[in-house]
Amino acid sequence: MTSLPCRRIVVIGVTGSGKTTLAKRLAARLGIPHVELDALHWEPNWSHATDEEFRLRVETAVSVPAWVVDGNYSICRDIVWSRADAAVWLDFPLWTVFWRLWNRIWRRWWTRELLWGNNREPLLVHFKLWSDDSLIKWLFKTYARRKRQYPALFATPEYSHLKVFHLKSPRQAEAWLEAVEPQT
Repeated sequence: MTSLPCRRIVVIGVTGSGKTTLAKRLAARLGIPHVELDALHWEPNWSHATDEEFRLRVETAVSVPAWVVDGNYSICRDIVWSRADAAVWLDFPLWTVFWRLWNRIWRRWWTRELLWGNNREPLLVHFKLWSDDSLIKWLFKTYARRKRQYPALFATPEYSHLKVFHLKSPRQAEAWLEAVEPQT
């Protein structure tokens, strides 16, 4: 077991990498709150909070002493990352993430899983690769950019304080999580 002295942790990675799943499990293991940025961003009917409202919600959520936040929103990165002790970067191979995303889209659509507000996963929109609403398009659009962007951000003075856990496969992420000492 590994003691994780960090009490403010951000989980990042491309869409479909498993940020929320890992963040929930890590928060439960550490006995601290989990904050899902998507839940603070999305409103009913797939509308989104204004930037000001979203930043205020994030500011409130991370004003407590300990948390695990998941998400990649650049509009609030300065709020979350500057307060975080650690970043867990899920940097999985593209096809691993693609299949995870596809399975998530399909499962949410099939089960009519209720997401944030009154939102449910649409299926057909994700096949419209020309649409900015397609998560498949978003994955392919952001995958290479995130691989370049995160190391550069970690090297900046404002984020160089972060202890970075760079996890390159689901197996490595699972082993890392299992090694974190549970808090009671």
